[in-house]
Amino acid sequence: MATSRARVDEIMSNLTLVEARTRAMFGEYGLYCSDKFVAMICDNTLYIKPVEGQSDLTTGLAAGPPYPSAKDHWIVPDERIADTEWICALLQRTADALPLPKPRKSTKR
Repeated sequence: MATSRARVDEIMSNLTLVEARTRAMFGEYGLYCSDKFVAMICDNTLYIKPVEGQSDLTTGLAAGPPYPSAKDHWIVPDERIADTEWICALLQRTADALPLPKPRKSTKR
């Protein structure tokens, strides 16, 4: 089941304290924070990448794969998405722990 744009807009409306954007990917969405891929919105559910240093913010969250054969991610329930300070802190901490993406090589000859 593809994620609805309305659901993405609902999630993004709570991310006011971080530099966040989404990108459509195969009927689902990637979520970027500070230009780093930190989460996915699949089947209308927010999945956040697990990284070192999140344990105090992820206590009580379930983990599961966002799609078949994927590694487990933190599954964020709706009531936690509505907690703007908490969700923004978790996304920012995740972004801070991840490296910047490698620049793409030019395909021009």
